[in-house]
Amino acid sequence: MEKLIHIYLTSFPTIALICIIAAMLYTLSKGADILVDEAVSLSVHWGVPKMIIGATIVSLGTTLPEATVSVLAAIHGNPDLALGNAIGSIIADTGLIIGLAALIGHLPVDQTIINRQGKVQFFSGILLATVSLPVFSNGISGNISQWMGWVFLLILAIYTYISLKWVKGSESDKAILAEEKSPLIVQIIKLILGIILVIGSSKILIPAVGITAIRVGIPQSVIAATLVAFGTSLPELITAITAVKKGHGELAVGNIIGADILNVFFVVGSAAAVTKGGLDVPFNFYKLQIPTMLIILFAFRIFTKNRNNEISKKEGLFLAGIYFAYLALNYIWI
Repeated sequence: MEKLIHIYLTSFPTIALICIIAAMLYTLSKGADILVDEAVSLSVHWGVPKMIIGATIVSLGTTLPEATVSVLAAIHGNPDLALGNAIGSIIADTGLIIGLAALIGHLPVDQTIINRQGKVQFFSGILLATVSLPVFSNGISGNISQWMGWVFLLILAIYTYISLKWVKGSESDKAILAEEKSPLIVQIIKLILGIILVIGSSKILIPAVGITAIRVGIPQSVIAATLVAFGTSLPELITAITAVKKGHGELAVGNIIGADILNVFFVVGSAAAVTKGGLDVPFNFYKLQIPTMLIILFAFRIFTKNRNNEISKKEGLFLAGIYFAYLALNYIWI
């Protein structure tokens, strides 16, 4: 499907591609509006903390682009792209998106959720870095084996089950809607529609931006180093910014925490599980990608444990700065 979209978009003149990009950005923002509104509505309806909804339903929907790209890349014999997409998305999600969201508005932190999902997020990053080490493979570089991919998927299933248990035991956000705007089934359908709009528009937006960038003279190497991970993180970016603007910063934080967890256990796990030889870890990943991922996850963990129970603008600026420094180094070392 992606190849057909790319071929079809190539036939358009540049001015038409610019119009398509504008239309897809509008559709993406409207989809994110629906997604955030219905996610918040459902969280209140079910008495579930908004951060939990963000870390489960919303993050699963917005992580589907990463999973699709990585699994297809692994199946088509390009495991480097699969692993790079997952790690790059974690860096973009936690650095760029949380950073920008903190600069735009308030990012309140629920310590109960941080002490649960936040620990899983941090553990998942350390686990990914550990199993990527060469010591666990026979070569000079690492390899995430096929059986390890299945282990990741098993951990994901356990995490999902435990998250549901945590929801049942939660005492926060037990408010009930004073006046429901629509029946529960309609809210769920709207939520699914929002996810479809966000993912569908990003599927068209990514190749349209890539083709336009090439035509206006941006080097292909720059596009390859930045567009895939950033492009597949667009749903998280738009959803987080929309959530913050609507005053639901905790939903944005929960979405990113859940997306990071899913990028490890769902995206990397699925890509490794469908690849007989597993996912090879390029040697240069130990110089930049993996260290940057760990630094950003550690910084995010520290920032969510401060006394103010909020990620400040200074902390957001630090996270965004790490991301842009990573982009610059990525370009220099290509």
